[in-house]
Amino acid sequence: MFFTLKELVKWLGMTSFEIWTHLFTLLLFSVLSILKHEGVLSQVSWWTIFTPLFAADGLNTYFCVIVFFRQFKESDFRQAGLRLLFSLLCLSLLFIFKFLLCQKLTWNRLMTFTEVIAPLFPLLVILAIKACQV
Repeated sequence: MFFTLKELVKWLGMTSFEIWTHLFTLLLFSVLSILKHEGVLSQVSWWTIFTPLFAADGLNTYFCVIVFFRQFKESDFRQAGLRLLFSLLCLSLLFIFKFLLCQKLTWNRLMTFTEVIAPLFPLLVILAIKACQV
């Protein structure tokens, strides 16, 4: 069973623009990482490969701030604050995960994969709470 876009927007707390931004940059990242793994882009660093994902986080953060100001202007203070808090928390946890994964792949720091995926656990708890509220 596939979820509709309306259900994904409710469950993830993201707009359709944010979801499509993440999906497009994930596709671009996947192509670049496969090319690096196959040796076509062997001279390119992992930081360059992760650039689309970091750019998507920046765009979505900017978009969340714009939505916050629009909701705040319409005197929907509580909803605006909760949405901004939820969105920024999720985006920051995703950014930390991507940052740690990029560090792990460049071998700059010796860390375990458990430490790398640690930001995903609170993110899953937050999404589960959000899904139960809907």
